[in-house]
Amino acid sequence: MTVYVQALETAVPRTKLIQSEARDVFAAQPGLTRLGSRLVSTCFDSAAIDTRYTAVDELTREHRAEDPQFFDAATGLLLNPSTKIRNEIFGREATKLFVEAARAAVDACPDLDLLDITHLVTVSCTGFFNPGPDYKIVRELGLNPAVQRYHLGFMGCYAAFPALRAAKHFCEADPDAVVLVVCAELCSLHVRTSNDPDTIMGSALFADGAAAAVITARPGARGSALLQLDHFETVLTPVGEDSMAWNIGDHGFEMILGNYVPHIIDDHIIGALQPLLARDPELEPLPYASIPHWAIHPGGRSILDKVQSRLGLTDAQLVPARETLRDYGNMSSATVLFVLKHILAQPPVTDTGQGRYSGQERDAGERICSMAFGPGLTVETGLFTKLRQQPGATTSVADHDRAEAPVG
Repeated sequence: MTVYVQALETAVPRTKLIQSEARDVFAAQPGLTRLGSRLVSTCFDSAAIDTRYTAVDELTREHRAEDPQFFDAATGLLLNPSTKIRNEIFGREATKLFVEAARAAVDACPDLDLLDITHLVTVSCTGFFNPGPDYKIVRELGLNPAVQRYHLGFMGCYAAFPALRAAKHFCEADPDAVVLVVCAELCSLHVRTSNDPDTIMGSALFADGAAAAVITARPGARGSALLQLDHFETVLTPVGEDSMAWNIGDHGFEMILGNYVPHIIDDHIIGALQPLLARDPELEPLPYASIPHWAIHPGGRSILDKVQSRLGLTDAQLVPARETLRDYGNMSSATVLFVLKHILAQPPVTDTGQGRYSGQERDAGERICSMAFGPGLTVETGLFTKLRQQPGATTSVADHDRAEAPVG
């Protein structure tokens, strides 16, 4: 049974961060050592990020809070609120993003009745509350109260793949199923000033965003579908358990993002792709660059550089990942869905770098190989088929009111 993505929509908060201004704020914090100051400049400048978004309105220069919790605009000091305070903001602000992205995805399916949605899968690793985002979406959108709800929590940057895979299984088990998948992350809630290299790197990379997809195997779905979900695989690399981790501390969640992660991915990416491509005998023997599209989770610039070099991909094939990183930063689980949306907005491929598509091949769809990396080190991979171009592919901004901010 073939399963399709009918809609894929994204959303970001209203507060826009300028990377160079964020760098200057972090570099000016008291308590930084000489090495820490150099690391701030290096990490922020080499991240290949221009802008990011945050749900913390307080981070704007114009905002003057009577009792600032994250950033005192009057003194320029970054503050260090407790995990409780950060999580309370998550409960309030993440709900807005979950609902915003979910509503956009549902609205993109004009023939879909809200009561047709049978399953809801929500994803986040940046906060916890209950009744959770799955409950909030049901209430805010007016879904059937009996919809089956599932929440994938604290899995990290690769979690969109288990969510999509679960949706595929639901649809294969029930041909009438319609699954709404929503990922929302508020990574910026957990930034702090520090001399620790992992903390500095996290402050330079991470941002907030959400993405939602409507997935079904109903008859007639292919004619209006954007994507076909073909195969998924999971691989654990033999090393890297201590190189990428996500723990709960007294002052927010603490990221471990060792500088050896790109080298681990470089060493093991071929082996991680092998079981996925083995699922498609036509693709397995071909050069990697012959697959037209690569939706790679942009965990950082150096990760994209290693993947491109190891797989021999063209610059054009890395554009969706690099432009997502440049414009939005790393939004954890939602990020790879932003990359997929970028690919869906591209015109049809005429040249893969290894030869041209025939008209018949274009009619059959363009293949997409996708991957994301997370704690473990876990590599999640997916093989999709792009069926048509997404019309008017844009990312909505929560509250439709952007404010530029100096810190991230």
